[in-house]
Amino acid sequence: MSGDLTPWTVLERRTLLDAGPFLKVHAETIETPEGRRVESFYQVEQTDFVQMFVEDADGRVLMLRTYKHGPRRVSQTFPAGALNPGEEPLAAAKRELLEETGYAAEDWTALGSYVVQGNQRGCVCHMFHARNARKVAEADSGDLEEMRLELLTRAELIAAAAEGDYALLPVIAMLGAVLLPELRDNLARSAARPAP
Repeated sequence: MSGDLTPWTVLERRTLLDAGPFLKVHAETIETPEGRRVESFYQVEQTDFVQMFVEDADGRVLMLRTYKHGPRRVSQTFPAGALNPGEEPLAAAKRELLEETGYAAEDWTALGSYVVQGNQRGCVCHMFHARNARKVAEADSGDLEEMRLELLTRAELIAAAAEGDYALLPVIAMLGAVLLPELRDNLARSAARPAP
């Protein structure tokens, strides 16, 4: 429902840093609908990723305790990972779940795709809810980070917040998206609609 709000116009885009595929920095010349011109509106381009709220047949949630260098500490995260070039988000979610946990699931619900940084873009987080996951292999992520799989109840997920166990904003967003049933259902409905 954008009403009469109008997107900005990009007049020019200059690449300032190309450390692809992981990071690019651009400066855009933009013009607002009112005619205001900004010469260097910086954009950060990072690899899009998937994040999954995954439950086993008993309703326990698969969490990874791992070190993340951004916040520079160990915390709880959901299974997640970068999309490979040309890879569909659901295929990436299934691949990352298997690699990081050794689990697979057949019951998947898309909860939408969201830009991580409001004005600089950063990357897009594709969120999924998977149910009835089962262990089918040993984890083999090949990631730099060491990870420990933990199976938590929903009550334990909420209690972990009081312990300061979460360091990443997308993790908090995912907790809210799934633990609030009406929000989860509405996000799933929105994600299922055809793109405009």
